[in-house]
Parts: sequence; C-alpha cells; structure tokens
Amino acid sequence: MVIYHLSTECYPVAKVGGLADVVGALPKYQNTIENIYAKVVMPWYNKPFVHEHEFDVVFDGFIHQGSNMLRALVMKEKTNALGFELYMVKVPGLLDRDNPYGYQDENFQFIAFQHAVLHWLSAMQIRPDVLHCHDYHTGLVPFMIEHCPEFSFLKGVKTIGTIHNGEYQGMMSWEMAKYMPGFDSYQWGLLDWNGLINPLACMIKCSHAFTTVSQGYLEELYVSFHGLEHLIRNEYGKAYGIINGIDTEVWNPETDPMLDYNFNIRNAVEKKKKNKEKLCKEYGLRPELPLFAFIGRFATEKGADLLPDMVWRSITQTSGALNVMILGSGNMAIENKLKEFDYVYSNFAVDLGYKEYLSHKIYASADFLLMPSRVEPCGLNQMYSMRYGTVPVVRYTGGLKDTVQDVSTGGAGLNFTYPGVDDIVNAIERALSIYSRKDMMNSLIHTNMSFDFAWEKSAEKYIALYRK
Repeated sequence: MVIYHLSTECYPVAKVGGLADVVGALPKYQNTIENIYAKVVMPWYNKPFVHEHEFDVVFDGFIHQGSNMLRALVMKEKTNALGFELYMVKVPGLLDRDNPYGYQDENFQFIAFQHAVLHWLSAMQIRPDVLHCHDYHTGLVPFMIEHCPEFSFLKGVKTIGTIHNGEYQGMMSWEMAKYMPGFDSYQWGLLDWNGLINPLACMIKCSHAFTTVSQGYLEELYVSFHGLEHLIRNEYGKAYGIINGIDTEVWNPETDPMLDYNFNIRNAVEKKKKNKEKLCKEYGLRPELPLFAFIGRFATEKGADLLPDMVWRSITQTSGALNVMILGSGNMAIENKLKEFDYVYSNFAVDLGYKEYLSHKIYASADFLLMPSRVEPCGLNQMYSMRYGTVPVVRYTGGLKDTVQDVSTGGAGLNFTYPGVDDIVNAIERALSIYSRKDMMNSLIHTNMSFDFAWEKSAEKYIALYRK
C-alpha cells in the first residue's frame, strides 16, 4: 500500500507547530509495517535542511493559476534521511519562501501547492492507494481529484483528511475559484460554506474518511467547531479520533544530544536535578526551588494571554516559592509584559522565540509543565514532558483529557477545569504540595516516564483505517 502524506509542515524540514512533528514521524513509523510505503510531499522552503541535503528534480512542468502560467518543480531528497521519501514542490514566487505561513497571498500558495502535486502525479501516472491530507492547506485535494477533469487519472483514489486544528479553516472568497484548476461547476456546493470557499469543510465533505488527532477533540468539535458543528455531525459516520504519538527516537532522554545530562528511568531523579541546576544557573534561577515551565506559541488558544497574570499571582501568592520559565513568542503585548517580569522577579525567566534545543533542555529540567490551553486538539508537549519525567499541569480539554489523568484519580498529572488564572494558580499550589513530598514526586517522575506514547499504536490505527 502506497500512501502520500500532503502537508505544509514536516519536522525537521519546516516546523511551526505540532503538525510538523506528526508529519515528520507518522510516515516513518508506518514504513516499519510490512508492505506499507509512506511518503511525504510538502512545499519547498528556504530552510537549512534543503541546503544541507541533496535533491533530484523528478518533475519539471507548468500549471495555470488563472491567467498565469507557473513553473512547478518537484524535488526528491536523495537519501531518505527522514525514514521516508520526501518530495518538495517548488513554484518560483509562491513556493520558495523562508516560512510556511504569514504571507498575504497564502491562498494562492496553498492552491498552487495542491494543484502542482496533483498535476505531477497525473502527468507521471503515479496513482497512490491513499492521499492523506493534513489540515485545510490540503483540504481541496479530495474535491479536485473527483471533480477536476485535469486529474481524471486520479479519480477514485482514496483520501483521508486529518484535522490537526479546527481553529483554522482557510476560508476565502469565491473570487479565488478562478485560480483553481477547472472543476465541474455544478459541484460548487462541495466547496461552499456560508457563501465562502471553505477548504476544511470541503475536506470533511469530500474525503472518504477524516480524523481528528484525539477522540476527546472529535467529541468537542461536535458541539463547538466555528460554524461547522452541523456539518461534522452529519458526517460522523466517517469521523475517527486517533491520538497522536511522539517520535521516541527524537524524544529519548537517554540518547538526546541536546541534553547536558542524559538519563533513563533508573537515574532520572538524580540526572533531572543536574539538568535543572545547569539550566537554572544559565538563566539566573534558584535550583532548590521547583521549576514550572511553559513552552509554546503565545496564542489565545494556548491560554498564553493568561501567562502574565499567572506569573505575577503564582510568585506573589507563594512568596516566591517557585521558579517559572517561559519559552515562546507570537504576541508582542505578552512578550513585552514578560520581559518586564524578567527584570522584576529573580525567580522568573523568559526566552522569546522558538529554540528546539532549549525546549528539550526545559523538558529534561523542569519539575512541572504548564498547559492552560483553551483548545488543545491533541497536544504533544505533555507527552514530551512525561517522557522526560516532568509532571504535566493541564486544562482538562481535547487531547489533554485523553493523555493526562489527575493524581487524585490514580493518574500522574494535574488537571484543572477552567482556563482562568484562579484555576491555574490553584493547580500550581497543588503541585507545590506534591513537590514537598519527595517520595510522591519521585514516584510521579518514574510513572510518567513509564507511559508509552510511541507512534507504533497510532500508526497501526491509521493503516487499519486506510485498509477499511
């Protein structure tokens, strides 16, 4: 069985969020299953990865986007360095930029990517068994292969769509239809939702099956989906919730090259302490205090707007009995407030931006990870933290419900219900009480490291869905 994963992100080529981690790991684990051949197709980016690896041009052609004729090249990474065949699509002027997102002509970019991929497959007579489309950026593909005459060779190919984050749907005006490949006009309703082209809605309507990245998130979408609740309830028969896994080769505290001190479950207490001492020294924190960390984008859905008040309340209410460290960026007002705190509080540190190596060091050093998410389709940070013996403190929502159980119910994490500062600070105070009981804290470290979040189980579930 041949599967092509279509995505705008893939770690370590280009990463903005969890989508990249999934697409960089799932195909690799699928390829360990007999007679499964998973590949990834993504846009070309001007990133270090493309300059550090060699590529062959496997296709050089042209697509029409409205009245414009665009050159479309497909390059294949020569060595399969990621554990799967990687193809990158380059359209000069559209798909050759530094970053995946943030451009005013994103709609043109994503249409060009989907068009170029299907044009390449059709022209080269490549017919996969499954096209696995990730998020709205590839949501038009299931429609295109059925209703665009240009891709008649691909008609009937099975399509799976995965909703990584339903907050983003890619809505655009019907003016953009003229930039799509020609399609059967009487099928326009499959593209439409409330008078706009909605790629995510289109993916739900047209794919043979679609998944969310946790069962908990799927259940939430039935009642809150930014206007698509009615649609997803109507299509429930082809909806599946499959929890993400993590790449246990990349995220392995025993071999992780980004750590100062590697460790396993047997020496975790001692070596986590050494990592923490090194990190605290670097950032001017007190290593004898418990270390709480937040890692992520400063987005409302992540509860990042609560961080300044949370920092102030937790430090003042506990008389400075804890360290707080934050790694992230994305909102200037939040960044400026946290930078102020960095000068005011000796037991607070912030590092603005995204640094992969530093996230690994924090997971290995922190005692507790804070995730006050309003929306968390799956969440990977809590799995990374548990893998590194760090106790997750999470809001009980989405995939966090599926992966983190509270200590009061026999789990190894801390849950809170409402995404507000009061609930977060209460959870932090519970965590401080646990930290003061060393036997319990050490037990939680060992328990968290014992959980199995590897991709193998989830990869098998996807294969079963493809076969179905």
